[in-house]
Amino acid sequence: MMSATSTLALTHFVTLADSFDKDKVTPGVLGFIVFAVIGGAVWLLMKSMNKQMKKVDFEEQPEDGDAGSTAAASAKAPEPKTS
Repeated sequence: MMSATSTLALTHFVTLADSFDKDKVTPGVLGFIVFAVIGGAVWLLMKSMNKQMKKVDFEEQPEDGDAGSTAAASAKAPEPKTS
């Protein structure tokens, strides 16, 4: 059962809700704050990711296949001596 206090509080909120225009729904200040916090978090994550990606030193090693062996053989071939 609802007490008199809760009934009075609900009645107050119902009359407050009726005063709003039902055709105009805006996110308000809370929506802006949440959006700004999410935007700031994404910016910090991107900054951190960029910092971590700069630390990566990646050089691809050729596979032990047909294309890799011909490229490796031509790169390591000795230069002809000229006298």
